[in-house]
Amino acid sequence: MSIHLRAIHAQSGDFWLARASVAAIAGLQLLMINDLTVGPRWFAPTLELALLVPLSAATAWTQANVRTATMNAHWERICRHRKIIRHSALLLTALITAINFGALLELVHRLLHGTASKAGETLLLDALNIWGTNVIAFGLWFWSIDRGGPASRGLSAIEKCDFLFPQMTMDGATRPAGWSPGFIDYLYLSYTNATAFSPTDTMPLTRRAKLLMMLESTVSLLTIALVAARAVNILS
Repeated sequence: MSIHLRAIHAQSGDFWLARASVAAIAGLQLLMINDLTVGPRWFAPTLELALLVPLSAATAWTQANVRTATMNAHWERICRHRKIIRHSALLLTALITAINFGALLELVHRLLHGTASKAGETLLLDALNIWGTNVIAFGLWFWSIDRGGPASRGLSAIEKCDFLFPQMTMDGATRPAGWSPGFIDYLYLSYTNATAFSPTDTMPLTRRAKLLMMLESTVSLLTIALVAARAVNILS
């Protein structure tokens, strides 16, 4: 078991992609044209980055300890730290999702009550900003929950999967050796769900996966509807 854990923790590419995604979300929030968030515009991205820095440091520290772990006590300590890191990562993802959902509600409120800015182009850009943030945030959700998270994904049986990827249905001769889904796979899943409003090539297997996909599709559909309605209003 320690051999598998060592291989999983040593592969830090997905963790760097996740960190970059959080940083990208903070950048998108700073680029928001209209004031659609609570407090100053810099508050939400600053809070997210402030949580990301110690989380990244803790992940790097755990990966460094994996390379030198030799005893069961070492692995038990690493597993405890991984649980804390995973819960912290889920909290950060939930915070990002709540902030983005709040921005969408504020945009809907302004449109319905006629208090939105007269510059319709800025509303379109902000709606697209919210949509892009939504895609990245749910990519993080899918990556974080499937089979217990990235640190234990390679150790979980297929019966415990939250998502069924096409590679998992291939027989032994055609399935890529040692394949397991990475962050890009979950980001692609989030993007297709946000554009098609339904599963495409990857199917949700658990109730929590289905609920998350429903929530993402709802936010995406509402955002796209706002963009379309505002665009028609501008053109007319």
